[in-house]
Amino acid sequence: MTGPGPVPAIAVHGGAGTVARSSLSAEQEARYHAGLAAAVKAGQIVLMQGGSALDAVTEAVVSLEDCPLFNAGHGAVFTSEGTHELDASIMDGRTLAAGAVGCTRRIRNPVRAARAVMAGGDYVFLVGEGADRFAAEEGLVLVDNAYFATEARREQWRLVRERGGTALDHDAATLFAVLPKTRPDPDNKLGTVGAVALDRDGNLAAATSTGGLTNKHAGRVGDTPIIGAGCYANNRTLAVSATGSGEVFMRLVVGHDISARMEYTGADLAASCSHIIMERLPAYGGRGGVIAVDRSGKIALPFSTEGMYRGYARGNDAPVTAIYR
Repeated sequence: MTGPGPVPAIAVHGGAGTVARSSLSAEQEARYHAGLAAAVKAGQIVLMQGGSALDAVTEAVVSLEDCPLFNAGHGAVFTSEGTHELDASIMDGRTLAAGAVGCTRRIRNPVRAARAVMAGGDYVFLVGEGADRFAAEEGLVLVDNAYFATEARREQWRLVRERGGTALDHDAATLFAVLPKTRPDPDNKLGTVGAVALDRDGNLAAATSTGGLTNKHAGRVGDTPIIGAGCYANNRTLAVSATGSGEVFMRLVVGHDISARMEYTGADLAASCSHIIMERLPAYGGRGGVIAVDRSGKIALPFSTEGMYRGYARGNDAPVTAIYR
């Protein structure tokens, strides 16, 4: 006779970066906490009804993609061409099956497209117009590219263009707080989103979604849809979703590196995540954070930046959300 399964657990993030306390009012902070809690709850409901970790992370990320406060789906950043290109990925820790899409322009919820790619079994990664056509063939909701825009995002893009280069979401948002005569707006605090979960059967899953960098070159793809970098899940170790300096996360294969430390050295979740985020990442000029859950239900949420939008819940517990350290 087998014992009861593990207590389900879920964690979400809305991006990491320079998040100045002075740039958010109490009302604005409340909106972010509510958005994070809603995403946690969306996944938590799935888990407590006996659903899979895959379904839980999908619904949690969809909730964040539909929320204009975060840089994924509606509210995505602008590219240098004034358009939106979105990336997403998902991974099943039980089978190591994975799916990803990159540089999509018409898929309302890219994480659903990533899930469909995984379910198809023939591919792992589809990009650009081909990914959009695949989503249409799968019956997913397509929208005009303008659907992803918000006025706050457009203004953020304008400011970054004036200063030159690109910007992580929260860094660009905080720019509003330091420029003269510029009043911070809650819609400017946007970020890559992700979710990780453990279900009652002991299976792990992870998903990540983003609009990328403000003013990025058209065609740029970061770590978000790269399996092993911005998203990774393995029932032997953990499920992890990353946010931050995408190019460095790719070079260090952060998600898989954390998993490998756990599997090969026996290091626990917290120590493995902390080493990569607080020591290895900065050594290569990177910064950011991860959310992770291991096969026993332990959760880790380390970040090396000023803040990271995050939330989690175990079992039927009320969601816990946070922004700063």
